[in-house]
Amino acid sequence: MSLAAPDEGCALLLGERPEAEGLWRLRGLWPCLNDWPQPAERQRRFAIDPREQLLAQRWGRTRGLEVLGHAHSHPHSLPEPSATDRRLCVTPALMLIQGPRGEQRLWWLADDSPSVLPVPWRMDG
Repeated sequence: MSLAAPDEGCALLLGERPEAEGLWRLRGLWPCLNDWPQPAERQRRFAIDPREQLLAQRWGRTRGLEVLGHAHSHPHSLPEPSATDRRLCVTPALMLIQGPRGEQRLWWLADDSPSVLPVPWRMDG
């Protein structure tokens, strides 16, 4: 996502939610173009084209994966969901944010809740 700098980069999170394990497994990122309608605002805003979302869903479905949420970068601020991030996110969803120094944090946005919860996560080989 840092390749989009100085604009915000964005991607969709593809994975599995095995109910028996109670864990979500992130299996891949689907890179997307930042399609925010005003190009001058793309350094602080992003939008994912709905057609890309449909393509990612179709591709994932054929591999037993689903869209779990999205990822985006904050090239100029901490990797924490902004008020705009919370307002524009379709919940429930995971939100992975990368900060200006490459640090990444994962967040859970629940249905109809203003709270955003940090999610512990690890990367396995």
